Amino acid sequence: MENKLEKLKKEILEKLSQVKESQLLRDLEIKYLGRKGELTKVLRDLKNLGPEQRKEIGRLANEVKEEIKTGLKRARKGLEGEGDSSDFIDVTLPGEKIEKGHLNPITIIQNELEDLFSSMGFMIFEGPELESDHYNFSSLNYPLDHPARDAQDTFYIDHKDKDERRDLLMRTQMTQLQVRAMQKYGAPLRRIMPGRTFRAEATDACHEHTFYQMDGFMVDKETSIAEMIAVMKQSLEGILRGKIETRVRPGYFPFVEPGIEIDMKCAICQGQGCPSCKNSGWIEILPGGMIHPNVLRQAGLDPKEYNGFAFCVGLTRLAMMRYGINDIRLFNSGDLRFLEQF
Repeated sequence: MENKLEKLKKEILEKLSQVKESQLLRDLEIKYLGRKGELTKVLRDLKNLGPEQRKEIGRLANEVKEEIKTGLKRARKGLEGEGDSSDFIDVTLPGEKIEKGHLNPITIIQNELEDLFSSMGFMIFEGPELESDHYNFSSLNYPLDHPARDAQDTFYIDHKDKDERRDLLMRTQMTQLQVRAMQKYGAPLRRIMPGRTFRAEATDACHEHTFYQMDGFMVDKETSIAEMIAVMKQSLEGILRGKIETRVRPGYFPFVEPGIEIDMKCAICQGQGCPSCKNSGWIEILPGGMIHPNVLRQAGLDPKEYNGFAFCVGLTRLAMMRYGINDIRLFNSGDLRFLEQF
C-alpha cells in the first residue's frame, strides 16, 4: 500500500505541473480527493490492515494528502496569475464592504420575551411543528365535533402508522405543548413555549398563514387569574418599553375556564382605527385564563390538588405594535429593504 500511495502522489503532482485550465484543475481535484476519488479508495482499505500497519499507513496517507493539497493550491495560484510577480497589494485601495445580517423583528421580540420570562422563573419548552390531532385539539378540550375547531382551519396530513390511521397536522397554536410539558415535568411548573404556527388563513394586512406565538402557563396548588393579569401586564410593558393602555374582557377558549382576553390600544393608529386593528382601535394581544380541569386530567394531574393559568401572546402582533408595522405579510416577504431596518 505504501508503493500505491507514492505512485498516486507522483502521478497527480506530475499532472498538476502540466495543468493549463482551471476546469482541468477542478477535475483533477475531484478525481483524486473527491468522495469517490483515488486517494479515498486507498484510505477505505485501511480497515483491512492490522493496528500497527494501519497507524503507519494512515500517517503516510495524510502526508500524501497534504502534499497533493499543496500542489493543487500552487497550480491554482499559477492559473489565477498570483505568482511572485503579482503578490503586491495596494493598501491604498478601498476595502470591500462586508454586509451584516439582520435579525427578523419577530426574533428580536422572542429573544427579549424569553429573557423577561426567565427572570420571572419560567423555563423555555419546545416541541414539534408537525403535531397529532390529540395534542393540538383533543387534549385541550376540543372534541372532534367541537365548533371551536372551525376557528383554527389548519393543514392536515394523512399519515399511516402501522395498521393505525391517525391525522397529523401543522400545529395551529403553541398551547399544544402545554399537556406535553406537564406530562414530562409534572407540577408545580412554569413554562413558556415560543414557536411558529400555521393556519389555512386568507391573508391580508392582519392575517397570515404562518405566524409566531408564545404560550405560557403556571401550575401550582394555589394560583389565581389576578396573578396572570399581573404577569401579562408586566411582560407587555417590558417588551413595549413603557406604560400601555389595556382592557380585560371575557373570552372563550376550550382549554381555560374562566377565560379572558387582554387587549391593548393599537400602537399604530393610537386607537383611531386602522386595518391592523380592524378599525376598532384595539388589538387582541393576550388571551388566556385558568387551565380547564379536563386539560389537567389529560396531563395526569388532579384538578382538585392543582390549578393554574395559561396565556398566549402573538409574537408577530407584538412586533407590529413595537415597530409600527402595518402589514403582517412583510415579515415573511424576504424583502431585504424591510429587514435592514432592524
